[in-house]
Amino acid sequence: MRLQAIFEAAIDGIIIINESGIIEEVNSATCNLFKYTRDELIGSKIQLLMRWHDARYHDQYLDSYKKTRNAKIIGTGREVKGVRKDGIEFPFWLSVVEIGIEKKTFFTGFIHDLSELKTAENKLKYLNEILERKVVERTYELENAVNQLLALNRKLETEISEKISAQNELHLREMELEKSLAKERELGELKSRFVSMASHEFRTPLSTILSSVSLINRYVDADGQANREKHINKIKSSVTHLTGILNDFLSLNKLEEGKISSHIEKVEIRKLFGEIIEEMNTILKAGQKIKSHFNIHDGEVFTDPKILKNILINLLSNAIKYSDEGDPIDFTLKTNEAVLEFSIRDYGIGIPEEDQKHLFDRFFRASNVINIEGTGLGLNIVRKYVEMLGGDITYNSTLNEGSEFNIVLPNCPETKEEIKF
Repeated sequence: MRLQAIFEAAIDGIIIINESGIIEEVNSATCNLFKYTRDELIGSKIQLLMRWHDARYHDQYLDSYKKTRNAKIIGTGREVKGVRKDGIEFPFWLSVVEIGIEKKTFFTGFIHDLSELKTAENKLKYLNEILERKVVERTYELENAVNQLLALNRKLETEISEKISAQNELHLREMELEKSLAKERELGELKSRFVSMASHEFRTPLSTILSSVSLINRYVDADGQANREKHINKIKSSVTHLTGILNDFLSLNKLEEGKISSHIEKVEIRKLFGEIIEEMNTILKAGQKIKSHFNIHDGEVFTDPKILKNILINLLSNAIKYSDEGDPIDFTLKTNEAVLEFSIRDYGIGIPEEDQKHLFDRFFRASNVINIEGTGLGLNIVRKYVEMLGGDITYNSTLNEGSEFNIVLPNCPETKEEIKF
């Protein structure tokens, strides 16, 4: 009686069938699930509660199990669908166990209704689908918003880029205009310097030539020969000075127009320096002497002899010009396989510190050399020559103590090709 009470009180449905699939017993929960009465179920085939697809294979499964004892459902649980009396299907969880009573075999099925769970699952699935659609819709809307934002950003970037380009172009034009104005100012300053220099440098030798020519006519007898020679030498000196000025102008013009080229070749350095010193000895002031200090790795170097000669003659001439009588001039040379190093040192008037930053400017002359002849082009030309040979020029100068110019040039046979400035 107790077992019967428990059987009837069970919340889940319980069905007992025999080996032939005939329903032997059901509890009240089973009747409530399938909407049948107990009398309608007991004695009926279990297929009554199954869908057609499952029902037609049920007997075959029981026969197979009895022969092979290979259980596919028995002893396990699975989700299946049952059919109520009104034909409506509903899901439930089915667990089947095998029971032996009085040498007979029975199968007991425990049925747990999944209708509410499935309804909840379906509702959740439906809500998930709605949510997914909403996510897709929101994602699409977000993508559109992002694309619109990107398009707007690209448009702004293009506008900014165009404005920046316009500003850069305007800035370039302003810079070009400033350069043009600076060039105009520079040309104006150069013109003023040239006029000032030319009026001074040309007037003095021309006046000397004119006065000397006039005076020569006065010395017609033999006793005036000494005076004639004196004035002839003044004329020669003035002509030489004018020739030097013109040569500076011609050299500068050729350099700026690219008409001067370097030709690197093998040079006997001692021979070249001997020629330079011999030429400079003719313009030394009284008591002046060029002291040579040579440290030569090899007697042959690679350079342009004409350009090198012009550089050294210009610097030596300046050293002689801006030094007093009796002052020595140090001329130092060092060579190795890679470079040529020159140093020309004088003990003359030196260069004021405030003027040194303009030392290589065209037509510039230091404030302490106004009464000494010169064009202000020599050092500008020297620097251009040094750059043509791929070298570097530096200097040190102290007022009233003298100046030293140092030049380093490459000694490279690989650079024998023609170089244009």
